[in-house]
Amino acid sequence: MKSQNVSRTVLAAGAGAVLAATALLYAPEFLGRGAPPPPGPAERAVIAARAGAQASLPDLAALIADREEWLRTHPDDGASWAELGAAYVERGTRLGDVRDHPRAEEALRRSLAARPAARGNTAAQVGLGALAGARGDWRAAREWGERVRKAEPGRWPVYPVLIDAYNGLGDYGAARGAMERLEELHAGAAVRARAAQTYRDRGWREDADAAALDAVALAESDAERAAALGRAGDLAWERGEPEEALERHGAALRLVRDHGPSLAGRARARAALGRTEEAVRDWRAALDRLPLPEYALEAGELSESLGREEEARALYERLRTGAWARAEVPLGLLDADHGDPAAAVDRLRAEWARGHRSVGAADALGWALFRSGRAKEALEYAKRATEEGLRSALFSYHRGEIERALELRGPARRHLAEALRINPSFSPLHAPRTEAALAALGEPPDELPEGAEPKEAAGPRNAGKPVRTEEAGPEKAAGAEKAAAGPGTRA
Repeated sequence: MKSQNVSRTVLAAGAGAVLAATALLYAPEFLGRGAPPPPGPAERAVIAARAGAQASLPDLAALIADREEWLRTHPDDGASWAELGAAYVERGTRLGDVRDHPRAEEALRRSLAARPAARGNTAAQVGLGALAGARGDWRAAREWGERVRKAEPGRWPVYPVLIDAYNGLGDYGAARGAMERLEELHAGAAVRARAAQTYRDRGWREDADAAALDAVALAESDAERAAALGRAGDLAWERGEPEEALERHGAALRLVRDHGPSLAGRARARAALGRTEEAVRDWRAALDRLPLPEYALEAGELSESLGREEEARALYERLRTGAWARAEVPLGLLDADHGDPAAAVDRLRAEWARGHRSVGAADALGWALFRSGRAKEALEYAKRATEEGLRSALFSYHRGEIERALELRGPARRHLAEALRINPSFSPLHAPRTEAALAALGEPPDELPEGAEPKEAAGPRNAGKPVRTEEAGPEKAAGAEKAAAGPGTRA
């Protein structure tokens, strides 16, 4: 039986909001018995996960089928239940299919029943943490992750779960600490990809790009390389470089023809370059391959910007009625801009109360408050979203509009202009609105308002101290050559 060649000793770590991380600890069963045969699909999935890498979807499906078959006759195998549960979490995340979530929970609970946590079953606990994160329950994800870290602080697969949980809770300092510990314990493409995300969240865009290209160079399979190229493409898009984003996403799609994140990334880039018919087709393909709520919203707004009202309404209705995981922020933005802003406030306040306090949740709640006529209250959330470090054109646009409504003309002008500097094509619907709002504000006055005085220049207390620019980071020099070279392929 093929399952006899697959390790029963497995530890899985889960998937996060933009990035998945899975780790399975693999121990061969027949060491010392001669050269093993080439690994089959299920074994390849285990070997990939050992490094925290993505297996191909066919290999992941083979692993799930193998474990399901094995467990029909070995229902007391707690390690295999943990492995199966982790594989369900990963598949559900990568396919955008919430139907795998109850399957994962049942498998992981059965693993704990066969071997309780008190007897060292960290595999199932890490899997449950990953599942909680996939569902957007960041408090539960943190609780499971911290249990494992307390029991086995050197168990590296728990740190991606903790990073996602802390980010979801808005505890970015703890997320950075977990990232530093992960880098001490493990290396490879998956860790460099995580580092890129951490640098991005701090606003260190050049460092993020260098780390993302490190991940491309270190990837050991087509699936892993496509994932790394897709992340690198997203970073290029966020910097307002649609040509570079198109190149990177195209390279990913040549490796994995239906790579969902890169279909979405290519749609964004093509729309920015005026290739709107191709962008519409890419959004359809992305939603067929990886139905995520944020994709439905973006696709709908592209259609609306093109005057395709019926198509836009169908996409918005799909978002409202679909079965999604982690959909509260996209649904809140949908209601704020295309529905009932008061309902958006209620939805997002409930999400905030659940502990979801990321910059994305803060931005969405602030925007919903503004759209419902509560600009003063909205500004506090907009500040929280824009002052953490992440450079987001959408967040800056939202803050600028809120400040404009409050007649804070200088700050409004600054943040609206910043949105267009970050990415002048950040949204086919909202970028033109940003330009119009900036034009309505007009040029800044030549003279200071009465009673205003210029700020003092920096005094000697800062003299001689290095000042970090928003573009600089600890890996700027090390990653410059890779960032300049790029992946070497064109879309």
